[in-house]
Amino acid sequence: MNPQPPVQPVSARFPALEEQENILTLFDPEAREVNVAGNFNGWHPTATPLKNMGAGKWVVRLMLRSGQYEYRFFVGGRWSEDLRSSQRMTNPHGGFNSV
Repeated sequence: MNPQPPVQPVSARFPALEEQENILTLFDPEAREVNVAGNFNGWHPTATPLKNMGAGKWVVRLMLRSGQYEYRFFVGGRWSEDLRSSQRMTNPHGGFNSV
């Protein structure tokens, strides 16, 4: 009789199902309020605020499953792409979303 191998947790067999920390940062010394919106939060412009770390640095930590996400910053009521992102895609509004 062959013993059964131990059962692995789902996250070990399917790592894409496990959430991972993603950190987004923005440098804008004139910003008073910064949020990020994307296909991970239904594009709600004020649902995910960034924290003001001082000296113009804004940071947010997102727990997301592996995959591709499009997003934009919402700074003082205006949309802005992430200039530090290495990828971007056109959006239906004539601009670009960061990836």
